[in-house]
Amino acid sequence: KKIGEDIAKNTKDYKGLRVTVRLTIQNRQATVDIVPTASSLIIKALKEPYRDKKKVKNISHNGNITMDDVYEIARTMRSRSLAREFSGTVREILGTARSVGCTVDGRTPEDITNDIISGDFECP
Repeated sequence: KKIGEDIAKNTKDYKGLRVTVRLTIQNRQATVDIVPTASSLIIKALKEPYRDKKKVKNISHNGNITMDDVYEIARTMRSRSLAREFSGTVREILGTARSVGCTVDGRTPEDITNDIISGDFECP
């Protein structure tokens, strides 16, 4: 019962989104960590109003996020990324943004990814 309340308290700002919750148990004492996925971080950066998942189906997230948002998300996900460099992590996040269906700085994530690969676009 107590664990359920802790999970509810910690996942309050991800209302309506699917997030992974890690339970660490030591000496019969459970601590709750939230492990957000890239897609849930992107949808959170879009700052969309909460929708009931049971009532509204096939939501298209046609918003726009800034490149700084992408860098923030990439820094959050860096430890769990499979890429060697930070630019690779940024490209992973851009791929997720493409599958979510939002644009980045008014351009498609595909364009920016191609710019990063060709070297026209620099990551910090």
